[in-house]
Amino acid sequence: MSDQDNNWERDVLEKLAMSAIQEQRRARHWSIFFKVLTFAYLFVLLFLAMDWMGAKAEAPLGGKHTALVDMQGVIAPDSLASADNVIASLQDAFKDKHTQGVILRINSPGGSPVQAGYINDEIRRLRAKHPGIPLYAVVEDMCASGGYYVAVAADKIFVNKASMVGSIGVLMDGFGFTGAMEKLGVERRLLTAGENKGFMDPFSPINPHHQELLKQMLGEIHRQFIDVVKQGRGTRLKETPDTFSGLFWTGQKSVEMGLADGMGSVESVARDIIKAENIIDFTARESVAERLAKRFGAGMASAFGFPAQTGAHLR
Repeated sequence: MSDQDNNWERDVLEKLAMSAIQEQRRARHWSIFFKVLTFAYLFVLLFLAMDWMGAKAEAPLGGKHTALVDMQGVIAPDSLASADNVIASLQDAFKDKHTQGVILRINSPGGSPVQAGYINDEIRRLRAKHPGIPLYAVVEDMCASGGYYVAVAADKIFVNKASMVGSIGVLMDGFGFTGAMEKLGVERRLLTAGENKGFMDPFSPINPHHQELLKQMLGEIHRQFIDVVKQGRGTRLKETPDTFSGLFWTGQKSVEMGLADGMGSVESVARDIIKAENIIDFTARESVAERLAKRFGAGMASAFGFPAQTGAHLR
């Protein structure tokens, strides 16, 4: 056999060997990739499964502590500041045997008078049931309208000097499109059974009778709001002609008017008033499953053309 034949055979063997080595490397790389992918997938599933059950309040570490509950954003049935979420958090905070006092941290422009009323009622019930555990409202940026409706149920209200406080009033807003429809040549065809069924329809000319009925209803809710404020603040309130007009004031001015009791933060109230610096958060948190469900529900409502919520607002 010639040297040329030997070289040819050696080249073929070398190529086969290299090909086998490369194939093994590729197989190993793909194996590692799929293992990492599987691990990541399982990790995500585990995370979602844990979050699906709902985020729990931070577990108490033992010993005396101040319980913290957040009420952030618009007060509405489908929000984090809903009555269900806030009330459940407050109940957990009061039930804990180590709780020395509860702080309700508020940063809200207001919202539903019904939801705010539920929270106000429950705060007063819990305070009566647990007379040894005080509840203080601590205002951050804003405590307006429905937010203040809730705050007045607390033993005391603490603010920052630049907080926005007040807006004790009620509104119901909307739009009228009759002028635009006339310009576009659009005719409104509304059929009802019941003379008031088309109450305040935005595509029909305003009915003076309906407008007057609406003003009466808003006035009634406003009087309820005023009564709640007077009940909560008592003799501390220094009433003026503007107090219940819907205006709002800085935290510093609100203290002068008796709408709040003093300056303070969560930390200072826990340390100096409640005398329990260890702060435990009892706020109910929204799980991934709940967020997905709400987004899906909102998307479905939009897709099928269901209207957004309407009604009176403490904002």
